Amino acid sequence: MGVDTVGERVLAVLSQMGAAAGATGGAAARVTELTGGTYNALHSVELADGERLVLKTPPPADAPRLRYETELLHGEALFYQSAAAVGVPAPRVLHAQPLESAAGGAFLLMSHLPGRTWWEVAEGMAAPERDRLRASLGAMVARLHTVTGPGFGYPAQSTGRLTGRWAPAFAAMAGALLDDAERHRPWLPRPVPAIRAALAAAAPALDEVTVPALVHFDLWPGNVLLDGPAGARTISGLIDGERMFWGDPLADFASLSLFMPEAESDPAFLSGYGAAGGRTVFDAAAARRIALYRCYLYLIMLVEVVPRGYGGEHVAWLREFTGPRLDAALDAVAGVS
Repeated sequence: MGVDTVGERVLAVLSQMGAAAGATGGAAARVTELTGGTYNALHSVELADGERLVLKTPPPADAPRLRYETELLHGEALFYQSAAAVGVPAPRVLHAQPLESAAGGAFLLMSHLPGRTWWEVAEGMAAPERDRLRASLGAMVARLHTVTGPGFGYPAQSTGRLTGRWAPAFAAMAGALLDDAERHRPWLPRPVPAIRAALAAAAPALDEVTVPALVHFDLWPGNVLLDGPAGARTISGLIDGERMFWGDPLADFASLSLFMPEAESDPAFLSGYGAAGGRTVFDAAAARRIALYRCYLYLIMLVEVVPRGYGGEHVAWLREFTGPRLDAALDAVAGVS
């Protein structure tokens, strides 16, 4: 969608919203496409009175995608609304038309948050500040996990209907992704049938999960905004909630450990998570479940390179980074030390 078309969409939405919808209702003075998004398109919207908004739109309907990526904005809007309900900073949804089948297509208009990503400022961050922020993040994640859904799975039901049991819901999610792998044929460290068998054999470990909790599933440092001067930064928001699903709270420990210490053994994170009511004791069954979720995350990272059209050094880096980690996670799922 071009900038001109996006600008027209923004003006129409602002006109519909009016002041009662929580925005100024002023005309858009400038619409600028943002970089950094890997699936949905992002545009910065500056209103005439200086207020800044963010507009997110999906790729064209005929663009290559993974099955779970259907109707992602539905889950993202739900994540932000749920985060607000439990006091976790996140963009405020101003107007949402999350379904791609809707007239005019899907979009999400939200508030702009101050700050830079943790990923951008991590280099040189002193250990005391890092630990304080990890504890704060732990408390936020624990509050998110108190939000429960109507069943297990993706809210848009892209990989299957919501169910009352986590094991079949996760099996459907992983199965859809492995179907995508067979269709797109990305590089993987093991054959797809072997990965299917390993994940299926570990399914009984999921049976103890009985409550469908809100899971962000993309809480790596690039989706955590920090604001303030070095040494006194605070978390200003959790963003990019498009991968959210209703599932096991421990699933969030997969992305929380990307480019950071493993969350389940990070004292700073666990102090905040536990203080806010999160589980901080990890038995063998919990460790096996976290390994399953790491498998799912690493598979997403490797399979999506084909429909996204990645190439060159980025693909080489992904293989080098993710391949050994997927192997290790598959070994952990199988109980191989």
